[in-house]
Amino acid sequence: MIGANGFIGSHLCDAILTKTDWKIHALDTKTGYLEKYLSHPRFHLRQGCMTIEKKWLETHIKKSDVVIPLAAIANPLQYVQDPLRVFELDFEANLSIIRKCHALQKRLIFPSTSEVYGMCADKFFDEEKSFCITGPIHKERWIYANAKQLLDRIIYAYGKHEGLNYTIFRPFNWYGPRLDDINDQSARVITKFIGNILRGEDILLSDGGTQKRSFTYIDDGIDALIKIIENKNDNAHQKIFNIGNPYEIISIAELGELIIFLMKELMEIKSVIRAEKSVDLYGQGYEDILHRAPSISSIQKFFDWTPKMNLKEGLQQVIRYCCENYCHATSLSF
Repeated sequence: MIGANGFIGSHLCDAILTKTDWKIHALDTKTGYLEKYLSHPRFHLRQGCMTIEKKWLETHIKKSDVVIPLAAIANPLQYVQDPLRVFELDFEANLSIIRKCHALQKRLIFPSTSEVYGMCADKFFDEEKSFCITGPIHKERWIYANAKQLLDRIIYAYGKHEGLNYTIFRPFNWYGPRLDDINDQSARVITKFIGNILRGEDILLSDGGTQKRSFTYIDDGIDALIKIIENKNDNAHQKIFNIGNPYEIISIAELGELIIFLMKELMEIKSVIRAEKSVDLYGQGYEDILHRAPSISSIQKFFDWTPKMNLKEGLQQVIRYCCENYCHATSLSF
């Protein structure tokens, strides 16, 4: 598992080490979320960068049954501010892993993204039918989506023409504890809004916050991933799966209002919601889609999976986590 200390990786490690008998060989530049497992007999962590630790990667891909490369930059602000770094890590570094899996005949479980669908007009995005449409070149936000989409196409081609054993999964706005540091300027929307409120700042909505999203709680996403790794009846072989929650679609403005409502139950709130132009928040290279929701019929069919956590309860878990882990560090009271 590459990127094991990240949001998805650390939660996946939790599930594997507490619910299965599988062994993990892990690589990450940081270890914070995984400290409790450093002496675990089935967990072996190497601290380092995937672009440097090439010998370690070669050795451990050889000895592994499944390879899951989770290292990526997945923050829209960074797509605009540092697109070349996004390309170098998200595309070039991961392409090397894909080629190693092909050469060594190893099973690859690859994290794509809901962003590959881009500006698709479908009400629910379908893995087999929906178009992948992104904006003009000067809208640099799409470098992440295009990097991931091209990797999806390369993986598919390796599977079709060279027999690569792969599964691609596309997370739709997964959230939960450890999503981001609330003080990170590139934090994603849920942790960004929580951080704004805890610091007494206003919530700023990009172009009014009319964009609609479906948010998926991390435990639900990890449950789906475990099923994919288990691969009963070979149901995941050479398939692409959306993993999301199409049952609670909400606008970003409504999300901000809900987070304020939930946090008012815990503390006094000074923040208000204000609309700002996206160009002022993200720069000229930003562009957004107004609606993004998945069809999950494929993963329901093959793995009988459906999301269980509702948005209100999931947000309460994230708010509690953020308050308990960041208030002391930022001199905030809770």
